[in-house]
Amino acid sequence: MRQVASGPLKVVLLVFASLCAWYSGYLLAELIPDAPLSSAAYSIRNIGERPVLKAPAPKRQKCDHWTPCPSDTYAYRLLSGGGKDKYAKICFEDSLLMGGKLGNVARGINIAVVNYVTGNVTATRCFDMYEGDNSGPMTKFIQSAPPKSLLLMVTYDDGSTRLKDDAKNTIEALGSKEIRNMKFRSSWVFLAAKGFELPSEIQREKINHSDTKNNRYSGWPAEIQIEGCIPKEPS
Repeated sequence: MRQVASGPLKVVLLVFASLCAWYSGYLLAELIPDAPLSSAAYSIRNIGERPVLKAPAPKRQKCDHWTPCPSDTYAYRLLSGGGKDKYAKICFEDSLLMGGKLGNVARGINIAVVNYVTGNVTATRCFDMYEGDNSGPMTKFIQSAPPKSLLLMVTYDDGSTRLKDDAKNTIEALGSKEIRNMKFRSSWVFLAAKGFELPSEIQREKINHSDTKNNRYSGWPAEIQIEGCIPKEPS
């Protein structure tokens, strides 16, 4: 009798086990989200790999400096012209004071005057030094800048042909070491302070002469630039 009873019992247990297996598979299929087998295999292969960390994009600084200026300083960048289509630029505190986009640069010496106390631009002018008699008017413009002014100067094309001694003397009195070395189409940038002294470590002047053998552009030397941070007046 025990052997007869054991047969039906095994059948019942087998059916019950099959139902449990089927139901477990159904639940598992419902719980796992749809995804291609290739994606699942890829995920399994990458388990344990180190995550790839992407560095954040560098934050843009004032006047396109590589590093930020301290909050108690003014950021500046002076760029001379270089070639017919590369106009000079004067940037101060991330504001373009003179440049091709503004349409206020021209052949010769371009000058922006900034109030050192407020940081506001007070005047911009360009003086053609290839044609016309503009050396005298430029001298008067520089001399008319009020005390505690920053004067930012850049050349585009030629800034020397009609540059006279009166202008050279005035710019030299502001601290220029290169104004008397200017030649035809020399690239020149100069930062001057009127009525106060700038720290000696600040980059103030740079020049690059035209050389037919080494010019970057046809008949034009490469553009040059200076940049830095000017300490503000203590409050």
